[in-house]
Amino acid sequence: MSDRDEFGAFLVGFVVGGLTGAVVSLLFAPQSGEETRALIKDKSIELRDKAQVTAEEAYARAESAAKEARARAEELAKEARVRAEELAAEAKSRAGTLAAEVKERGKGAMEAVRKTKKDGTEIASAE
Repeated sequence: MSDRDEFGAFLVGFVVGGLTGAVVSLLFAPQSGEETRALIKDKSIELRDKAQVTAEEAYARAESAAKEARARAEELAKEARVRAEELAAEAKSRAGTLAAEVKERGKGAMEAVRKTKKDGTEIASAE
């Protein structure tokens, strides 16, 4: 990331140096003051238009990137919702299966207790 920062600083310095050199060359050019002012005015208008176009392009790119990010976030949220529903259904199914097993074991235990009461025998504890 520091390489990118260094390149950005270099690029800014290069542009500022180029603009400074252009202004200095205009000011020291062998022209009348009125011609120089007209030239500076024309160049500043041209530069302003270029800056405006560049800013509009950057805004459009940023807007496009934001739109793509929103779409991706919505897609991920949808996938997460679907996965959560799948997990909930799976948990519900497992809970139902476990409940059925517990119910069957309980019935078996109740039958054993009833049988023991009828027979009059005691249940031997498993220790």
